Amino acid sequence: MSVVLGGLTVEHTAEPVGVDVVPRFGWLVTDPDESPVTPSAYRLVVSDRDGVRWDTGRVPGDRTTEVEYAGPPLAPLRRHRWSVTAWADGRRLTAASEFVTGVPDGDWRGARWLAGTDEAAPLLRHVFELPFDPVEAQLAVAAGGYARVLLDGEPVEPSLLSPGFTDYDVRVQYVVSDVTARLRAGRHALGVELGRGFYGMARRNTWDWHTAPWHGAPRLRLLLLARDASGGEHTVVSSRSWRTVGGPTRADDLYAGEDFDVRHDQPGFAGVGFVEDAAWRSARVVAGPRGRLVNQRQPPIGVTDVLAPESVAELGPGHWVFSFPRVLAGWTRLELPADPERGPTTVELSHGELLRPDGTVRAEDDRGYYDGRFQTHRVTVDRRALNWRPRFSYQGFQHVEVRAPGLGAPPVLTAEAAHTLVRRTGHFACSDPLLNRLHELTGRTVLNNLHHLPTDTPAYEKNGWTGDGMLGTELFLLNFDAHELLAKWLTDVADSRHGSGAPAVIAPFGGWRMDWSPAPTWHSALVLGPWWLHRYTGDRRIVHELWDDMASYVEFELARRVDGLADTTLGDWVSPDTDPEGGNPPEDRRIAATAFLHAMTLALASMAPVAGRPAEAGRWWREAARVRTAFRRAFVVPEPSGPGAPVVAGRGDTGFRQSHHVLALALRLLPPGTARRAADALAGDIRARGGHLATGALATKFLLPVLTEYGYLQLAHGVATRTTYPSWGYWVTRGATTLWEHWRAESRSRGHYFLGTLDDWLFHTLAGLRPTEPGWGRTAHAEPSLPDGVDWVRASVRTPYGVLHSTAHRPPPTESRPA
Repeated sequence: MSVVLGGLTVEHTAEPVGVDVVPRFGWLVTDPDESPVTPSAYRLVVSDRDGVRWDTGRVPGDRTTEVEYAGPPLAPLRRHRWSVTAWADGRRLTAASEFVTGVPDGDWRGARWLAGTDEAAPLLRHVFELPFDPVEAQLAVAAGGYARVLLDGEPVEPSLLSPGFTDYDVRVQYVVSDVTARLRAGRHALGVELGRGFYGMARRNTWDWHTAPWHGAPRLRLLLLARDASGGEHTVVSSRSWRTVGGPTRADDLYAGEDFDVRHDQPGFAGVGFVEDAAWRSARVVAGPRGRLVNQRQPPIGVTDVLAPESVAELGPGHWVFSFPRVLAGWTRLELPADPERGPTTVELSHGELLRPDGTVRAEDDRGYYDGRFQTHRVTVDRRALNWRPRFSYQGFQHVEVRAPGLGAPPVLTAEAAHTLVRRTGHFACSDPLLNRLHELTGRTVLNNLHHLPTDTPAYEKNGWTGDGMLGTELFLLNFDAHELLAKWLTDVADSRHGSGAPAVIAPFGGWRMDWSPAPTWHSALVLGPWWLHRYTGDRRIVHELWDDMASYVEFELARRVDGLADTTLGDWVSPDTDPEGGNPPEDRRIAATAFLHAMTLALASMAPVAGRPAEAGRWWREAARVRTAFRRAFVVPEPSGPGAPVVAGRGDTGFRQSHHVLALALRLLPPGTARRAADALAGDIRARGGHLATGALATKFLLPVLTEYGYLQLAHGVATRTTYPSWGYWVTRGATTLWEHWRAESRSRGHYFLGTLDDWLFHTLAGLRPTEPGWGRTAHAEPSLPDGVDWVRASVRTPYGVLHSTAHRPPPTESRPA
């Protein structure tokens, strides 16, 4: 057998730049099909230009992941080479990779926080002399808001909506870029354009971002560290010597859109030869955000697809609607040729997911969430050629309405899809075209909602709702290399506690005055998220780091129970019997709240040994037992009145509630005999509804797995493939290109993944791919289950040990022939 060594990662990332924590190393030992192979030993060596920093020597054992660095402190902003040797199948294999450290010592070499002019999106500029040809040069940029950085006139990547968004009072992200190849001895120029982002939101919005505790004008801190061959260093830092002026982006708002005026453009402002800065002002030295500076661990945002419009409808002179093939998140690029006859004119671009009956774009805030316009750019052009896209906002849309009375012909408009650059690591396909289509739409909707964190919708809110992220965590990890994105966001969830009480319902959190407490259903992201991350990736550090927040929060939740029961303001959201604008179903929300509290106590009991707290496990098992007892006493019907009667019921319920039964079964609250009755009653209710579900976001995640577990695989498949309302297939029959916020056709948003947890079932049940130990383990295997109507399935997931494949085919029917 041929053995391959590869897949080298540091902090779960290939060749990361900016590592400012004690690094963890991983690698793969696989066969040519990438299936895991068990090695017998390894040796890991870490070096920089000055020599070896750490050498493990030969270490017996099969470990290939989460190997933590144990050498002396690594130098900041320096490239490190590391190699791993593995012994497997009688062979000695070696592979090497690199990583760059960030600023783990917190020494920014005197770099000051700078702000520009009082105008929106100011420009800043600095010229410097480099005395040598560097053998290494690293650029670190922190910002309150966004910083678009250019070196000698060309962008420094990553620079799209960068750095990432956080609670700036707790932590502030910076990005590191290796710019060695772009520098030589001589004069160079740095240019920066600053955007507001969530840090300096100017317009009123219902989530109070405009009054967040950290709120202020956008600002940056910059450090360029170059080294020569002898180890000499030269630094360039942000300081009062930098110059600033108002830029061409005259307004930027993540919800409203941007104003751009080409007459204020400063072409070449980031180049050495730019001389117009004599009239610019000195940059302002300002206080930085209060949070601790940390490396942006999640991948950057990038453009992943460019779409041409599939139709352009002319609604009148200078009035067009461009329609693209699918709903996407990103922006439009506007191009105009030079026209010496064209005077200054404004082009208005309004983005929306839906069209009104008259053919115009639905691009308004119909809930009063914001002041003024919504998802609309205003671009003032003149005779010059233009190639423009927004710099500091993104939109969720399929259609764009263009109003440009000064243009005689429609402009060139293309759509650019942009999201956090997570790799696709899971694949699923089967013989059922509808299930394949739903899998495709789920992945697309998830990507539309990844912009430094998992959001609820790229159009209307862009918020990190904790319930949405909790429900999506497993499908993220099955489909994408989402470890670092989720680890960052779960830290945001913990930060939202500010040390006590419950987390917020959105994270990062900026002081939203609307009180959603209590909401353990949504808050469970803080506990279930790290548990699932550990199960799917083997990450122990996230459990260690968040343990105190997790345990403290659950203690808080236990203390505020009434009669042993939890309550919540957020129940099984958007079930079919709720308003298409969203809401709770007419059922006792204490059942969902107590069920998720039980799930959190079980998760803590399981995580205690991982967190290094084995003695605390017993306490959490006992708390789980107390929650179960209270649940059964309050909500389990002792003697159901007959077929179709509820087994689990609450106060004020209207009829049979599927969600109660699903959550009670999935989250392990019922004794075996009662569980069987509840499962049978659930199946009976689904059949009575013509094979349809009646669940919202919380229970939908668990519905099909519960049916399968209790012997109703065929019924689960029927629910999954229904095409009449309410069902996933109903969306497809109505032309959906992404998943919706509600089962109804009147759903406001076409960009929500939280009802797409059908995808869990495709991987876990049909393909039989489910982690049975942390990080899947080397002995993980697939156990597919094919209902009638599915003839074959092919799927795979990339685990920390290699790729786990699943393939199953239904045997062809045996023909009977007359004797």
